[in-house]
Amino acid sequence: MNAGFTTIDYAIFIAYAILIVALGLWLSRSKSGEEESAKDYFLAGGTLSWWAIGASLIAANISAEHFIGMSGSGFAVGLGIAAYEWIAAITLILVAKFLLPQMIDKKIYTMPQFAKERYGEGVSFFFSFFWLLVYVFVNLTSVAWLGALAMDQILGVPMEYGVPSLLIFAGVYSIYGGLKAVAWTDVIQVVFLVGGGLITAWFALDAVAGADGSAIDGFLLVLDKVREVPGDLHFNMIINEKLDANTFKDLPGLAVIFGAMWLTNIGYWGFNQYIIQKGLAAKNLKEAKRGLLFAGYLKILIPIIVIIPGITAYVMFNHPDLNGVVDGLSGAIDKPDQAYPWLLRNFAPEGIRGLAFAALVAAVVSSLASMLNSTSTIFTLDIYKSHINKAASEKTMVLVGRISAAVALIIAMVAAKPLLGGLDQAFQYIQEYTGFIYPGVVVVFGMGILWKRATNRAALWTTIATLPVGILMKMALPDLPFIIRMGYVCMVLITMAVVLVLTDSHQVKAEEISEGNRQKQLKGAKVFIGLTALTLVSGFVWGTDWFGMSLTHLGFHSIFMMTFMMAFLAIIMFTNAKSKKQDSKAYSYEPELFQTDRTFLFVAMGIVLIIVALYAYFW
Repeated sequence: MNAGFTTIDYAIFIAYAILIVALGLWLSRSKSGEEESAKDYFLAGGTLSWWAIGASLIAANISAEHFIGMSGSGFAVGLGIAAYEWIAAITLILVAKFLLPQMIDKKIYTMPQFAKERYGEGVSFFFSFFWLLVYVFVNLTSVAWLGALAMDQILGVPMEYGVPSLLIFAGVYSIYGGLKAVAWTDVIQVVFLVGGGLITAWFALDAVAGADGSAIDGFLLVLDKVREVPGDLHFNMIINEKLDANTFKDLPGLAVIFGAMWLTNIGYWGFNQYIIQKGLAAKNLKEAKRGLLFAGYLKILIPIIVIIPGITAYVMFNHPDLNGVVDGLSGAIDKPDQAYPWLLRNFAPEGIRGLAFAALVAAVVSSLASMLNSTSTIFTLDIYKSHINKAASEKTMVLVGRISAAVALIIAMVAAKPLLGGLDQAFQYIQEYTGFIYPGVVVVFGMGILWKRATNRAALWTTIATLPVGILMKMALPDLPFIIRMGYVCMVLITMAVVLVLTDSHQVKAEEISEGNRQKQLKGAKVFIGLTALTLVSGFVWGTDWFGMSLTHLGFHSIFMMTFMMAFLAIIMFTNAKSKKQDSKAYSYEPELFQTDRTFLFVAMGIVLIIVALYAYFW
């Protein structure tokens, strides 16, 4: 099977591959007589502009798990899976305003480095170990596997060749050139990614519309076909358990708004090394903030590129009056994750097929390159430099970074098939198993940045408890949707962290803060106390059966996690303002650090209004 690829399709794809590798190697070159420093290799020398940051963030984020996995989820469950993208767009605003300024101000290279400076060696080592496991055994393996699955479906390339070829493609320039090569090639990759993805979606919808219709007509027809079937929730953002209990397990109604999807997004966009590393490599804070907002707008587009095609394929196969569209076409869809390759193989015309396939491979390779770079960054700076060779030179660290990336690449090649070979929807696998660590990540790193009383003891025990609590919760509540279950884990960890911090005697006298800072924190505490009360009362009224108005079939009980988050923030702000104690390694900051200009406000509000409008229409 070669998906009908013609000479021009192969030529376009080969030209793309040559362009990316050549550009990556050219950008990797060092000036004559200059030695590449660790900052050059791991943070691109702090030279990235906003448009490069935004493009690189999306190129690193959007991968085969989206083109293949999320499109497969679109086929299986529908538009509701877009919550991951649209909530992420708002999360990027929060990260740009409240988290990234502290990291750049403190000159952070890696998240484990932050943990070491703020808490100590123990917390840092645990998170170094966690992230390396996640990158190698979840992220690298899943992205390479799904990319190889696409190559198998589209070109007939066997999986045993596809996985190593993609990893080696990404490794050729990323291992040699570091973040500079990754970030600047991502600018090209994102053009292929967005452009090629939109083109595939356009031609699939155009095929549905028939000879006399356009792609827009095709979308309206797909929308009508879904909505004319009672109980079909493929265009519903909020899933009702009474109508579709199976889909509810993946997307539990209002939990995508009130629940732990915020943990997934804050953990991913705020504290995930291969993502936040792009912001940390910015020229300055202003460029970093703008880059994150630019990425927010691109995130809004992603469902059009990957989820709508999956729904389109679902309608083609499941509506009798449209079944004729698939007659005589190549292949079928036996698993949801085969939806996007099937569309590309059958509906992208000559020439465009090569471009669209290049877009898919661009998504895979750019993510793999970012993951390899961040794996090497964490191993080199947080394990090798901190625990093995504290006197390592800049040259040695760059060499170790390259070797560790190559080792991670080889491990991922070997582990991909045993871990992912039997899955139907790999996107959900990624979300659930990374979800085991995100509650701990958000609690530990969040209080490290914001709470001056957060201590090493509290952070260490919260970190240690993260995986066991998550595993025990899954064993005790196996049928509970993992998004709601993750919220319960977060509630336990917040309670543990607060008790440990407030009972820890290993604290010093608090530094004086300005009166303006004190008043702003007290005002913030009052706001969060009010939100705590509001979410708690709402949870009792609509999240339980106590008052006969239960909305648990819409996942409203997930709001109790929001209650704990609001209470946590209220405690942090109140004690920051009033407490006479603090941790000896606490970060100090003034509210001015989080100030933004009118442009930031205007652009951020645009993202929020678009998301609100989309939710209102597809509720």
